Amino acid sequence: MIQEHTGCDLAINHKPSGSSRASQIVTEIDLMSQEMILKHIHPTCEAYDLGLLIEESNDDLSRFEKDYFWCIDPLDGTLSFVEQRPGYSVSIALVSRKGRPCLGVVYEPLTQTLYSAVKGLGIFRDETVWDWRPNFDGSYETIYCRGAVLNACWVLEHAPACFVKRPKVQEGGGCLWDYAATACLFEEAGAVVSDSHGNRLDLNSRDSVFMNQTGIFYASHQEIADFR
Repeated sequence: MIQEHTGCDLAINHKPSGSSRASQIVTEIDLMSQEMILKHIHPTCEAYDLGLLIEESNDDLSRFEKDYFWCIDPLDGTLSFVEQRPGYSVSIALVSRKGRPCLGVVYEPLTQTLYSAVKGLGIFRDETVWDWRPNFDGSYETIYCRGAVLNACWVLEHAPACFVKRPKVQEGGGCLWDYAATACLFEEAGAVVSDSHGNRLDLNSRDSVFMNQTGIFYASHQEIADFR
């Protein structure tokens, strides 16, 4: 559905979210994607008593009451999508009330690439076990050219590499739904995902859905993280 609307005239609206244009724009495609996902997700919430946090809807705080909750970005990298350049994706994660990722799925519509992981079962690329890890020779690439979700995926695609967002005062730095699925991918890949200080990401923070206070850090190898 997303690819079918690439290049079409879109109704672009703005929302009070973060301090950058990238975080503030929303299109009808974001909402259409959300609606499609919710048609599949809502029945599981009822059947398994799951909470829900999804970008284009108000936080109902059910994530603090349920043992697990869905954490969803129906279209990450909306600005890239609007500008018709690579960088947009769909991100779906299942997160525990303690803020730990249990399942992560990322889909890049442009290349039709599917990344997925389930806690304890490893990481997959296009439904095949992904043996991504190259040797580390002391040099690495810093990834920062796409939406937050694909930036993280590209750390593995272009390893050795890293993706960093430093802490800042202004609201922004991505939100819980930008990092929940890829955190699961990285943990299952044996790669490094943390806040800027090396602590585990809190994916169910009561303080804010934004990650600006702690920052984020993704690295393909521990040796790169040691340079931090």
